[in-house]
Amino acid sequence: MEYTPISPFMRPISRAHLRVVEQPEASVPVRPVNKWELLRDLSKAQVTFGITERDLTVLQGLLSFFPDDTLGGNVEMVVFPSNKAICERLNGMPSSTMRRHLGRLVEAGLLQRRDSPNGKRYVRKHGEECVAFGFDLSPLYCLAEEVARAAEAVREAEDRVRRMREVVSLMRRDLAALAEFGEEIQPGLELWNQLRDTAVLTTRALRRKLSLEDLSVHRADLEALLDHARNFIDGPDTEEMNTNAARFERHHLNSNKESIDLEPALEEGGASGVAPDADTTNFSADVAERDTRQVPKLPLHLVIAACPSLKTFYQGDIRHWHQLFQAACHVRPAMGISTSAWDEALRFMGPEQASIVVAAILERFADIRSPGGYLRALTSKAAAGGFSCGPMIMALMSRRSAA
Repeated sequence: MEYTPISPFMRPISRAHLRVVEQPEASVPVRPVNKWELLRDLSKAQVTFGITERDLTVLQGLLSFFPDDTLGGNVEMVVFPSNKAICERLNGMPSSTMRRHLGRLVEAGLLQRRDSPNGKRYVRKHGEECVAFGFDLSPLYCLAEEVARAAEAVREAEDRVRRMREVVSLMRRDLAALAEFGEEIQPGLELWNQLRDTAVLTTRALRRKLSLEDLSVHRADLEALLDHARNFIDGPDTEEMNTNAARFERHHLNSNKESIDLEPALEEGGASGVAPDADTTNFSADVAERDTRQVPKLPLHLVIAACPSLKTFYQGDIRHWHQLFQAACHVRPAMGISTSAWDEALRFMGPEQASIVVAAILERFADIRSPGGYLRALTSKAAAGGFSCGPMIMALMSRRSAA
């Protein structure tokens, strides 16, 4: 066509009609674009382009009049259905409603009107040349890359919201579980009611469609409460130690500095290759006979002080027993400890004591020929009820003090 009109038939001209159809070469897609994929991307990014679902319905109807599945190339991208044909394609949408949505698509720059001199829509051929009057889809094609980028940005934002909702939901579940656990070990505290109430309120909030900012606020609140609850629950075992027992163990070990080792009760020629010492097995009977699968009556900060090498393999602070367990699980394969040996240790020692043993073995890694075999030997002692990790930690502390 020799001339592209910009004014509509018997309607006032607007800025939308003044837009130039031809886009810079850099922004025009270099390949054909599937019209239905483009429509799906546009439906995802509809807020970016200021259109609604009803506008997209009308656009879908117009695209159905385009014979090919792809836009682009040298094909004239003008469709010329009558208003009646469009409304029939849109399941009987009123003509006034259809025209209103067409105007919104033109205003959004996704379509351009090419009105004939009498306002009719038709195609006319002059030899090899084809002249069409109707709705030009070229602006939509030229915006294909922008639409794709906007749709991808929306999908990424939705994915962030989805992942944040999952995190908040899991934290809410942990909060409710900690409330029940805390009520069992120390009933009647107001803290447990606070945890339960927060979990219930979070459940109600998650029934709504929350923004990423709202979810971030909920996550921060839940994280603070979870940390407080863990500090409270872990506190009696991690920050307070049995003063008399600790004093007895330290005095006993300091009086036998030359006979201290990592696990003195192993038989000679065991898997560790460290000479045993029977004197250091004479620790207090209450420590030896207690259930080894409970959280050890040993402050966590003392374990960390005796085994500083563990911090090299764990990012972040180790302030709770579950963090010590995570660190031990992380470093265990690198030490050559098999999964079966680790599972046995967890079964008979419990996760806390098994983690302490791994940390202690790591501290004396250069002196132990077979860490896996050494752990199995200690597990056998634990299964027989004759093992405590207290002397191991106190021995390491004594070595550090003597160094």
